[in-house]
Amino acid sequence: MPLKIALAQINFLVGNINANLDNIATAAIYARDQLHADMIVFPELAITGYPAEDLLFRPDFIEAANNAIYQLAERVADIAMVVGFPERDGDQLYNSAVVLQQGVILACYRKQALPNYGVFDEQRYFTAGTLPGVFEFNGHFIGLTICEDVWKSGIIDATKQAGAELLLTLNASPFNSGKSHQREAVVCQQASASQIPLLYVNQVGGQDELIFDGASFATDANGHIVFRAAEFKEQISVIEFTGNQPIPSICAPLYQEISSEYHALVLGIKDYVRKNGFHGALLGLSGGIDSALVLALAVDALGADKVEAVLMPSRYTLDMSNEDAVQEALALGVKYHCIPIEPAVNAFTGMLADVFAGTAKDTTEENIQARCRGVILMALSNKQGKLLLTTGNKSEMSVGYATLYGDMAGGFAPLKDVPKLLVYQLSRYRNTLSEVIPERVITRPPSAELAPDQIDADSLPPYDILDPILERYIEQDLSAEQIIAAGFAPKDVARAIQLVDRNEYKRRQSPPGIKISSRAFGRDRRYPITSGYRGI
Repeated sequence: MPLKIALAQINFLVGNINANLDNIATAAIYARDQLHADMIVFPELAITGYPAEDLLFRPDFIEAANNAIYQLAERVADIAMVVGFPERDGDQLYNSAVVLQQGVILACYRKQALPNYGVFDEQRYFTAGTLPGVFEFNGHFIGLTICEDVWKSGIIDATKQAGAELLLTLNASPFNSGKSHQREAVVCQQASASQIPLLYVNQVGGQDELIFDGASFATDANGHIVFRAAEFKEQISVIEFTGNQPIPSICAPLYQEISSEYHALVLGIKDYVRKNGFHGALLGLSGGIDSALVLALAVDALGADKVEAVLMPSRYTLDMSNEDAVQEALALGVKYHCIPIEPAVNAFTGMLADVFAGTAKDTTEENIQARCRGVILMALSNKQGKLLLTTGNKSEMSVGYATLYGDMAGGFAPLKDVPKLLVYQLSRYRNTLSEVIPERVITRPPSAELAPDQIDADSLPPYDILDPILERYIEQDLSAEQIIAAGFAPKDVARAIQLVDRNEYKRRQSPPGIKISSRAFGRDRRYPITSGYRGI
C-alpha cells in the first residue's frame, strides 16, 4: 500500500509545552491537508524541546508533558503522529517516542542508547529502554529509534529482526563543524548493513549555546541518500514510498565549510534574542574585525532596525578605527552612537589617584578603560531591553586575553567558540554576500587599543601559531609533548598552555556563546577553577 511520511524539521522552545504542542498540531494538520501525508514524524523530545536539562527533575513539568500527549491525540485526527516526549512510568523516566492515530496510542518506544559525553548527559535523567520498537501501520511494519540508537551497533539490526521493514529515527543532534557529514556516513552505513530504509528527522534552531542544524534526510535500503532537507531552516517534507522503498526526492546541499558556520551563528543569535524576549541587540563597535563580524551576524539574524552599534573611542583609538566602524555601521544600515570614554576614565583614575600613588601604570589602567565601556553598554542594554552581544573570540577566551566586567560584559557571546583565524575566514565569506567589512579591518594587525601602539602580538604568539596549539590542547586533549612533537616551538606551547590553565575563572564568568566546534567552553569542557593540574 502506498505510504507518505512527513518529516517535521521544526524549531521548538524548551520548556514551553503548550507552544510546542500547538506547533506539533499545526504541523500535523498542514502535513495532512496540504501534503496529504499519512504520517508525520517529529524530533526527539519535541513536546518539551531539547535539551530540557533539570526541568526534567520537576514532577509538574513531566506531568504536563505526559498530559500533552493525550491532548495531542484528541486534537488531531486522520494522520498518524510520531512524537518524542519524556515518558514517566512509575519512578522511572524514559526518553520515548509515541505513535498516535485517531486518538489511540499505537506504540511507544523507549530510547536504548543514552549519550553521556560532550554536551549530553542523558543518563542523569533517563532510564534506558531495553526492547526494540516496531508497529504496524497501513500494512507496513515500521521500526522506531531515537538519535544515539543509530550510532550504536546492533540496535538497528535488532529492530529489523523484530519485524521492521523501514525505520524512523527521531533526533536532536546538535551542529558542529563537519558533523553532518559524519552523521550521514554513520547512518548510511548502518542502514546499508541492515538493508533497511531509514528516515532521519532532526530538530532545527538555537537553544542557548547549542545549534540544531536540521538537515533531515532519508536513505534507501542500500544506504544511499534519497532526500535531504535544508540546513538551519524549518521545513516539513514528505517522503513517498513504493512498497517499503523511498522514492528519491530533492536533496538540499549538505554542510559547506565556513558558510555553514556563518549561518549557524546567525541562527544562534536570532533564536537567543527571539526566544528570550529581547527587543533587539547592541554591541560595542571598535573598528576591529571581531566586532565588525558580530555586527554583520546580528544584522543578518535580526535585521538592521533591531541592532545598534556603539563607538566608544579612547585617547588610544586610532582615527582609522573610528572611520572603519562608522563605515561598517553605514554599510549595514544600523543606528550608531559615539560615546567617548575619556571623561569616565579620567573620573576613575582621579578617584584612584591617591591609592595608586607611587605605582607604575600597567594593565590596571587598560582594564579601567574596558570596564568603562562595559558600564556604558550595559546601561544601554538595560534601558532599551536589547541584548548586549560581546565580541571576544575563542582564541582570546582560551588565553584570558579579555577583561572581566569590561569587554566580557554582556549577555551572549556569538564568537565564544570561533577561533581568531576563523573570524577572518567568516569575515571574508560575509563580504562575498555584500561588502560590509572594510578591507583594512581584515588586513591590519589586531589590537585592543588600550595602550599606545598596542597590537595583540605584543602579548600573544601570532594567531596562525596560537590557534593550532589551542585546538590541539583544548579540543584534542593533546599533551605539551605531543604538541611540540607536531612541530610547534616549546616556548609558544608553554606560553599558550599556561594561559589556558590559569584563566578558567574568567571563562566560567563569561556569557554563554554559540557552539560550532567539536569542543566548546561550557557544557563541553568542564574544568575545575581551583586545580593543581598544569598542562606544562
